[in-house]
Amino acid sequence: MGDALYLGTYDAHLVCLDLRTGRERWDVTVADYKTGYSLTVAPLAVKDKIVVGISGGEFGIRGFLDAYDARTGALAWRFWTTAGPDDPGNSTWEGESWKTGGGATWVTGTFDPALNLVYWGTGNPAPDYNGDDREGDNLYSNSVIALNADTGRLRWYFQYTPHDLHDWDSNQVPVLVDADFGGRPRKLLLQANRNTFFYVLDRETGEYLSGTNYTKQTWARGLDERGRPVRLPNTAPTEEGTLVYPGLAGATNWHSPTYSPLTKLFYVNAREDFAEVFYKRDEEYKPGDRWESGGTRNVEGAEPYGVVKAIEPATGRIRWEFKQQTKPASGLLSTAGGLVFGATNEGHVFALDAETGQPLWRFLAGGSPESNPVTYEVDGKQQIAVNAGDALFAFDLMELPTAARSASGRSAAPARGGRPPRTSDTPSGGSAPSTRR
Repeated sequence: MGDALYLGTYDAHLVCLDLRTGRERWDVTVADYKTGYSLTVAPLAVKDKIVVGISGGEFGIRGFLDAYDARTGALAWRFWTTAGPDDPGNSTWEGESWKTGGGATWVTGTFDPALNLVYWGTGNPAPDYNGDDREGDNLYSNSVIALNADTGRLRWYFQYTPHDLHDWDSNQVPVLVDADFGGRPRKLLLQANRNTFFYVLDRETGEYLSGTNYTKQTWARGLDERGRPVRLPNTAPTEEGTLVYPGLAGATNWHSPTYSPLTKLFYVNAREDFAEVFYKRDEEYKPGDRWESGGTRNVEGAEPYGVVKAIEPATGRIRWEFKQQTKPASGLLSTAGGLVFGATNEGHVFALDAETGQPLWRFLAGGSPESNPVTYEVDGKQQIAVNAGDALFAFDLMELPTAARSASGRSAAPARGGRPPRTSDTPSGGSAPSTRR
């Protein structure tokens, strides 16, 4: 519906508002917040439905993905992300552990209208760090699922981290790309996973095509021919603590990557040199209480940092890197003008040359941006917007003098030392998104 606004609430309601007046049209209770459920995800409009995922992976919820009728709010379908007795993957859960198995769907997925498939990432199994009572792969946690948009039926799945013990959710945004791979054109799904591997899948069939490391890790020898990780010994959490790369926040997290069909590169804001000590303990499940059965601590003296990495999907090779001082929490945006926009934890908004990674422009916003830059057009002019702290900044893209052109020869890009983008008059507001899962 073109005149409606849909939003999820922290107490697990999906609400439809009139876009012009703000009046409520309908309000649906998606789940009982008292048992740990919440909604922190942006709903996804798919044809005549609104698809929304659930948060609460640290509370022992049973994860699911819902679709609601956009006009009435009626539930169209639900897909459970912990396989129950009637599901093929139920044998991957010990006993009845699937009932409190986690698998939250707390980051927005994407839709392929040609294939009529919704792609969505799923989170960690519960409890996070102690898997003694949930033996098995724990499907469909830590996976990407491909569902029929009309019925919610599972077309295929791929599990990145079976029986996860380190809270490495696989909710990272799946990027859909049509490109040559292995000598022929294919419909691809690309994902830089929290577990440090960059994956290329066939999005029609779910076939694993390739997987390569893009940051330091010490938990797996690599991936086998099916893309399943080959775990190294002595990397599971213990009562005494086990040091593992990466830490629980992983190589990347909820912030969006981006792909440029011009450069044929995938860009991700990654964490590097990031480790933590993982612990496990016995903890009784109580509905509505956090249920992690363990935790982590930082490594004394360690100084992890952020890196924008440009990855070649065809090979997994890292073409270039742009280092930052600390771990990032901002997504990236690539544009047809040959730019990659991002932001640092220290409050700088920046633009890089998409081909080379050369920094072209920087603006100190004064607050930590924890969202994704977006682009849009006003009166024929392209603008970039990003939030920083409690403020929203918008910039006009201005043509640069010849001397400020990037190495690739494009002149429609802002560059440090040239004429900077013009800051538009915008109201304050737009705080950082919640990271509760």
